[in-house]
Amino acid sequence: MTATLSQQFAMFRGKGTFFNYLHIDMAVIGLAGLLFLAVELVSGIDIPALPKIVATEAASGADAPVATRADAVKPVLQPALATALDSVAQRYRVAPQALQPIFAAAQTAARARNLDPLLLIAVIGIESGFNPYAQSPMGAQGLMQVIPRFHLDKLPNDAGKQAFLDPVINVHVGARILQEAIRRQGGLMEGLQYYGGVSYDPDQAYANRVLTEKQRIEQVLRRKDAVNAGTEAKAEMVPVRSSAS
Repeated sequence: MTATLSQQFAMFRGKGTFFNYLHIDMAVIGLAGLLFLAVELVSGIDIPALPKIVATEAASGADAPVATRADAVKPVLQPALATALDSVAQRYRVAPQALQPIFAAAQTAARARNLDPLLLIAVIGIESGFNPYAQSPMGAQGLMQVIPRFHLDKLPNDAGKQAFLDPVINVHVGARILQEAIRRQGGLMEGLQYYGGVSYDPDQAYANRVLTEKQRIEQVLRRKDAVNAGTEAKAEMVPVRSSAS
């Protein structure tokens, strides 16, 4: 009797162990199924799109850099500046895409300060070679080599700590400095000399360098106009055949 009960108890215990293992296996299978469903749901989400949304929202805030806000409304370059951009890109070996915001800023700043935009482009070429991060031993920074400690009052209210390295801000501040220099010094040559910090030079070497650079760009524009005029003249000389012939 005791042996029979022991055998039955052992059989029951074995069955209980089997059901315990079966319960554990079902739990594992269920967990695996949930993980599979979670992976399927996550795979349907466009993860790469999330940073774009965050970047867009960040750029639209009040702390967005001036350059970013300026890019939101890109002014169309005048035909002459568009041609000059291609020439400058080749001469200074700078990508045209990098020059686009610089030329747009020069066009806007020149209009606001009643200056020739090509004059600003020439100054940028001489001062920094179109390197927005250029810095001189004297501490002049950016495209138009503005010395920060002398011109902090000319920055916009929302300018950051490195504002003078912002291409748009630098061009606008430099244009204002140049306009004031020309007005105070009584002429273009004198104003350029003052801007370059070499008013004492009787040969006006700095002003001549800037104007030579400007003239080089203007020569490119004249050649382009001549080519376009020749093309139009040839087109007018082509005879038009009538349908009868």
